[in-house]
This record gives sequence, structure tokens and C-alpha cells, in this order.
Amino acid sequence: MGPTRISTLVVAGLGAAAIAWLLISSLYYRTLPELPWLPVITLAALAVLEGYAAVNTRGRIERKPGREPVNPLLVARFVVLAKASALAGAIFAGGYAGVTGWLFIERTNAAIDDRPAAGAGLLASLALVLAALWLERSCRVPERPDDDRGPGAREEQPGPR
Repeated sequence: MGPTRISTLVVAGLGAAAIAWLLISSLYYRTLPELPWLPVITLAALAVLEGYAAVNTRGRIERKPGREPVNPLLVARFVVLAKASALAGAIFAGGYAGVTGWLFIERTNAAIDDRPAAGAGLLASLALVLAALWLERSCRVPERPDDDRGPGAREEQPGPR
């Protein structure tokens, strides 16, 4: 499994933005309920939790004083969580970006009232993407310098064995 590609996140976000723009522009906006704040709060809370997990995990991998060693299975689970959260955050960010862009063009009172929730949703989604990428990066095993290898360690060279 390789690191999350930024291009994948950008394509997912742009696709979600286009779909959101098309859906909201084809509907009669005044008949829709106002944008809820619960998804915004949920995305922001996930971003905070993943940011905390990134700091904690990095310290445990680096074996800083006062921290327990990290369980490798937990790190693998964090990587899967980070990859899924980055993609979900990019899709939500694209959706909120499409809606926010459309709301700033629309001049109705309903659209003006929904702008804060849409803008906050966009920011919370972007925060989730950044926190997820940070968590994924924090789960990497640090490279050891060559002089840290003990005597008798096998050299990693290609060739017959």
C-alpha cells in the first residue's frame, strides 16, 4: 500500500464539486431545507481526533520518553483510517465547494442564510483532509541511519543468496 496521491484527492474533490453544482443548480433552491450544521461539527471533530492521533502516534513510533511503544496493528489501522478519511474529506470538500460556489452566485435569502454552514463545511472538510494526510505521514517508520545497524547485519544488496 502506497501513500495517498494528492491527484486522487483533487480528482475526487473536483468530481464532487461538479456533481454538487449540477444538482443544486437543477433544483428549486427555496424548497430545500437549510443546510445542517451537524456534518460540519462531525467533520471538524474527526479532523481534531486524527490530528491528535497523528501527534501521539509519531511520538510513540519515535519512542519519545514517557510514551509506550506503539502496537504495529494499531498503526496499520490508523493508516487505513487516514486513507479513507482523506478521500472522504476530499469528496465532502468538493461537495461543499460546489454548493458554496453556487450559493455565492444565488441572491435569494435562503442562499444567503446557508452560506455560513457551507463555508464552514468546506473548511472542516479541508481540515479533515490535512489531518488525515498528517496521520498517514505520522505512521511511517523512520529511516535508520547506516551506522545504527549492529555488527553482523546483512547488507541489502541484490544478487544471489
